[in-house]
Amino acid sequence: MASIREPAVAGQFYPANANALRADIQSYLSPGLSSGSEKLSAIGCVVPHAGYMYSGQVAGSVFARLDIPETCIVLCPNHTGRGHPLAIMKGGEWRTPLGTLPIDASFAGTLMEIFAALAEDAEAHRSEHAIEVELPFLQVLRAELKIVPIAVGTARPVILQELGRSIADAIKSSGNRVLMIASSDMNHYEDDATTRVKDRKAIDRILALDPTALYETVMSESISMCGFAPTVTMLTAANLLGASRAELVQYATSADVSGDRERVVGYAGIVIQ
Repeated sequence: MASIREPAVAGQFYPANANALRADIQSYLSPGLSSGSEKLSAIGCVVPHAGYMYSGQVAGSVFARLDIPETCIVLCPNHTGRGHPLAIMKGGEWRTPLGTLPIDASFAGTLMEIFAALAEDAEAHRSEHAIEVELPFLQVLRAELKIVPIAVGTARPVILQELGRSIADAIKSSGNRVLMIASSDMNHYEDDATTRVKDRKAIDRILALDPTALYETVMSESISMCGFAPTVTMLTAANLLGASRAELVQYATSADVSGDRERVVGYAGIVIQ
C-alpha cells in the first residue's frame, strides 16, 4: 500500500471538518474569484502558512489568481528540525479533510536523479505544517492534482541555488507547466512598524526577482522570514524558466486580525510570472 501522510494540524491551523474547511477556503478565495481578473499561468508564488484566521486571506488572494496546473511543487521550511535537511517524498499521498492528493512520483524521481542531495524522508514532513496548510486551497481549485513536497532545512546559498537549478531542469524535461509554491511567513515577533519595514525590504528583493539579494537582505537586516530558503530556491528556478515579473498581491500582519501591534508576524502573497 502507498504511504499516506496524515494531517498534522487539522483542527489547529484550519478546520478539521470538511464542510467547515471548504467554506473557509471559499471565503478566502471569493474576493479574488469574484474580481473577474484573468487567471494567471504563473511560474511560482510565495504564500503564507499561519493559522487561517491570520493568513488565510493573503493565501487565498494569491491562489484565486492562479491557473493551477496538474503538478505543484510545494517548498517549505523545516520548522521542527526533524529529518533530512533536503527532504522530499517521492511516493504516496497526503491527506487533508478534503481528501487525498497523490505525490507526482515521476517528477519527484526525475528531480532526485538530477539533484542527488535530495533525500526521500517522510520524517521531515510528518509534523511540518507549512505544506499541509496550502493543500486545501489547491484541492478546492483543482480536483485532479499532484504535488511534490520538499522541506528545505538548510540555508546554504550554494545548496539553494543548485536545488533551484535542478528544479528548473526537471520542469523543462517534463514538458509540462508546473507551479512552484514557496510557503513562507515573513518577519516574526517584532512590533508591527518594525515588521512592515523589514518585510518591505525582503518583498522588494522578491519583486526584483533577485534571490541573491533576498538572501543577503534577510541576513544583513536580521529578517526572520522562516521560508526565505524555499523562496530563494523558487526564485532561482523561476529565473531559469524565464520569469519576467512579480506582483505583490496582498500583504498583512497578524495585528490586522489580533489588534496586538507589539508582537506580530508578517504575511506576503506574491505571484511570479
